[in-house]
Amino acid sequence: MNLKLKGLPLLLTFLSTIQFFAQDTPKDSITQLDEIILTQDALPKKATGITLSSKISTQTFERFNPTDIPAAINQISGVYILSGAINTNRITIRGIGARTPYGTNKLRMYFNGIPVTNGTGSSTIEAYDFENLGSIEVIKGPKASAYGSNLGGAILLETKASKTDETKLNNSLSIGSYNMFKDNLTFSHSEDGFNMSLSYNHLETDGYRQNSQFQRDGVLLTSQFRTGQKSSMALLVNYIDYTAHIPSSINQTDFEEDPTRAPSNWLESQGYEANKYVLTGLSHTYQFSERFQNTTSIFYTYLDHYEPRPFDILDEFTNGFGFRTVFEGDFGKAQFTFGSEFYKDEYHWGTFENLYEENNGNGSLQGAQLSDNTEFRRQFNLFGTLTYSFSDKFSAQLGLNLNKTHYDFNDLYNQGEANTSAVRDFDVILLPNLGVNYQLKNGNIYANVSRGFSNPSLEETLTPGGIINPDIAQETGINYELGSEWSLFQKRLTANIALYRMNVKNLLVAQRVGEDQYIGRNAGKTRHQGLELDLQYLGKLSSSITFSPYLSYTLNDHSFVDFVDGDNDYSGNPLTGVPKHRISSGIDLKHDNGLQLNLTHQFVDEIPLTDANSTSSDSFNVFHAKLAFKTSISSQINLGLNVGVNNVFDSNYAQSVLINAVGFGGAQPRYYYPGNGRNYFGGIKLSYLF
Repeated sequence: MNLKLKGLPLLLTFLSTIQFFAQDTPKDSITQLDEIILTQDALPKKATGITLSSKISTQTFERFNPTDIPAAINQISGVYILSGAINTNRITIRGIGARTPYGTNKLRMYFNGIPVTNGTGSSTIEAYDFENLGSIEVIKGPKASAYGSNLGGAILLETKASKTDETKLNNSLSIGSYNMFKDNLTFSHSEDGFNMSLSYNHLETDGYRQNSQFQRDGVLLTSQFRTGQKSSMALLVNYIDYTAHIPSSINQTDFEEDPTRAPSNWLESQGYEANKYVLTGLSHTYQFSERFQNTTSIFYTYLDHYEPRPFDILDEFTNGFGFRTVFEGDFGKAQFTFGSEFYKDEYHWGTFENLYEENNGNGSLQGAQLSDNTEFRRQFNLFGTLTYSFSDKFSAQLGLNLNKTHYDFNDLYNQGEANTSAVRDFDVILLPNLGVNYQLKNGNIYANVSRGFSNPSLEETLTPGGIINPDIAQETGINYELGSEWSLFQKRLTANIALYRMNVKNLLVAQRVGEDQYIGRNAGKTRHQGLELDLQYLGKLSSSITFSPYLSYTLNDHSFVDFVDGDNDYSGNPLTGVPKHRISSGIDLKHDNGLQLNLTHQFVDEIPLTDANSTSSDSFNVFHAKLAFKTSISSQINLGLNVGVNNVFDSNYAQSVLINAVGFGGAQPRYYYPGNGRNYFGGIKLSYLF
């Protein structure tokens, strides 16, 4: 692993900063440490039973620019977001999802307990404002029966909780490079039996690259209220309206000479996407007894999407609705959960000619219709887990998930022609899960065996001609995991380590056959194996200064076991789109007077860009710094100030890549989505307590 010499300046900065903070510190105060609890790791997690997960909260979010949710999630070992733009994110967990051309699939995402993954498994993290989130919990792999048993796992997003008996108005304003402006205004109220939060957020930026302007407005309402001695209701409404221009990927020459460029066809067509997204959910919780309760949710989602691209214009909308019910019980040594989840959506889409070349330099112009389609998709999950404590130290959990998926595709443009409409009804799939946990004095050891699956995406279920692909099958895999969690030195140091191996068969491959045309097929088998290590230490430099260095390391040893594409045999090659080594590290320094310094670093190893491993992206290091100050102006008014620098050393690096890119008409393949150059931000936060 080559971390290069760029890591040296950060180390020197760390040491000089510590020296500055500690210059007036008595010598013996550093060694006389009180017991310190790492509060972030002590937060309760939503994953049920002994299912292991990773969680980050506002402590992690506050290290970064409030527009940079990928940087925060990339602090979690085994999880990597490749971010081509604010609106173009691909989340991979242990290499699952790395071969998806655009967007995130092969995992389940939940927002305040409500599923927000669509009918073919696609999830959009950019639909949520970073500053509204209280925590992000990631379940790696298919070991959470109650959250879908997808090969990639599950991501649980939770909004900030209101403090009891408090009414507050918060406003957070941020400005930065590229004409970035962001504002989040939140009103929250809490009293016995009732709490609510209403927030409005606005974000706009010109972006680092050509044709990368972005503007978003959003409203979020959350509310919980007691309806009886044993029951309560919760309401969730999330509305997002954004327009994002698309700079697209660029070739190696442009990436090296001027990474701000956009490809000429995207620039001339002024390609963009406009989205209106609504999520509404209503949940009811009933406490049958102290040890048995039920939570049932009903929800509705709507997405209106319009996207002019150089090759056509996509106009689509999706209506989705469903329910989720979970029963939880605790009877001494045994705890159980069981329930079901149903999701159905109606997806309507059509494409049109883009006549931008005839529009006198004014960008995209809609022409004649090229296609008109609908697809009705539904998924049903039935799940249950039983956790039993054989002793004070040893417990085991048995889980089972049953999934049934159904697609009904209709081509309305070519009605009457053969093979243009069809039903794809996947067989019922059973997904068992077995985990054991042994408690030690300062930690625990756990092991897990679980089976998972992934449904094909929309593109993978159809041929480029819009005909149903009857041969496509679901991916399935068996995951083996062994790990340990420790809390040492009077709880000042936490150390988590995990080893895993997942064998996936019926590998879904999106083979590119045109500029925006793919055909899906099951191409063989992959082996995902690796190691994840998380370390965090919290100590004192003096009675008023704390410091907390941390490190997350990921080893990805993923490869094709059996992969033959035409005359090419790629068996044995490293899995495309996955860096072998990745490190997230940093240090937090805090003073009791409200001053806080965050220095963060990320190393990403080279990424194979083709299945033949004929070319790879370069490895890179990128560093960020943020200085913040918090104080109370009065008993009712709090003030926060912050300034920061992203990409301190102005590295030219690929923040995302497009694998197996093809150059058409003799052009170079466009593999690279450049990360932002050195940029600055600052902000002010005001809160008023009524």
